[in-house]
Amino acid sequence: MQENYKQASFKKLLQKLQEESWQLELLISGFAIFGLFTAYPVLTDAVNEAQNSQQIYKFVISLIGVISSSILIFNLLLHVLLRGLWIGALGLRYVSGDIDYESLKYSPKFTRYLQKNVGSFDKYIATLENYCSVIFAVSFLLIFYVLAITFTIICISLLANYVIGSDTLPSWLSKGVGITLVIFIVIGMFLTLIDFVTLGFLKKKKWISKIYFPVYWIFGFITLSFLYRPLVYNFLDNKFGRRLSLALVPFYILILLATSVKYKSSNYITKNMSSSEISANNSNYEDLMEGTDGFIDDVIIQSKVITDPFIKIFVVYSENIENNVFDFNQDLKPEKDRRGLVTDITFNNSVNFTNRDSLRRVYIDTFNKIYSVRIDSTDYDTEFIFAKSLKDEHGFETYVSTSSLSEGKHLLKISRLRIRKEDTTTRRVATIPFWYFQD
Repeated sequence: MQENYKQASFKKLLQKLQEESWQLELLISGFAIFGLFTAYPVLTDAVNEAQNSQQIYKFVISLIGVISSSILIFNLLLHVLLRGLWIGALGLRYVSGDIDYESLKYSPKFTRYLQKNVGSFDKYIATLENYCSVIFAVSFLLIFYVLAITFTIICISLLANYVIGSDTLPSWLSKGVGITLVIFIVIGMFLTLIDFVTLGFLKKKKWISKIYFPVYWIFGFITLSFLYRPLVYNFLDNKFGRRLSLALVPFYILILLATSVKYKSSNYITKNMSSSEISANNSNYEDLMEGTDGFIDDVIIQSKVITDPFIKIFVVYSENIENNVFDFNQDLKPEKDRRGLVTDITFNNSVNFTNRDSLRRVYIDTFNKIYSVRIDSTDYDTEFIFAKSLKDEHGFETYVSTSSLSEGKHLLKISRLRIRKEDTTTRRVATIPFWYFQD
């Protein structure tokens, strides 16, 4: 079966499939564009949510999804546009045939110029066909490039966190081997990039290729390039495909620049100013976030105008909070950190609920020692507990009485202790303005 590709019947089948592939291209492009436009808002929300809650794994996966979707949407829309133009050109060719420059009765100068620069209509159709086929193929090849970059960065991160940063491995292994591997991957990454940009320059020079070959072989597994190398070399051995692939790069840069351009109407006021003594952001007020897709900015209270006899304060959980809790109470730090990607499938259901509940009490007590609440210049005794916000986000909630507040503007200030270089300092988490009026 593996030798079928050498048979004449198989080559004849491929030729037939090539001639009819435009139908499949349009079908796949249509479904893909519809699915990508549906998924894109979900992916961007996932990126924002992961960034807000500082979930690095979810952030990386979602960001890869957003980048890949953006590339596919642009390329497939361009493909559909050119393929539609190609179909229109075919229809026109059926009606009027090739271009007859003599029937136009232009001057000899214009006739010669058009014949040379515009050429045959059949050549135009063939060029459109080539553009469509190459753009469709390169769309999916670019996704592999994105994954290759991602896997390389992940390898460096894993080595830095689990080898160089490991406390259980011997020093010669964690530092010596770990740092050596990181340096090798970084150098290999730049060599692979140079070879890619120069269209295989490092493979052409005999003595350089001997040095580069081990890097090329190892990075074939790191980047999974062994899965798509036939596509790459098919592009590189074709002058038209090579030029078009490189020509798309400036378009991506222009799109990136275009999406970052926005109109600024003030030198001092910006759209997403954080809450402070002189500004109020809606992401810090619960009633202003109802029915929106926004995310809580660290701390939230129930309203900008308080008429209740209390203020509800909710602090959003993040992994940095837990790290800070561990800094102040080393006994809470488990031997094996279970944060990160996990599965619901378990093989051992024996759980010590009593011990877990007692540790949770210590955890929340430590949190209350670290975090403090002040309104204007008055400190308040608070008791945070575990809770969920209206956005279904985990965090810590407490209530503060407004009985001693006068009517008018006030500033709620949330601070926390932190340890830096064995010194304990105070850091402001949020400053939220509000107005209090008796109901």
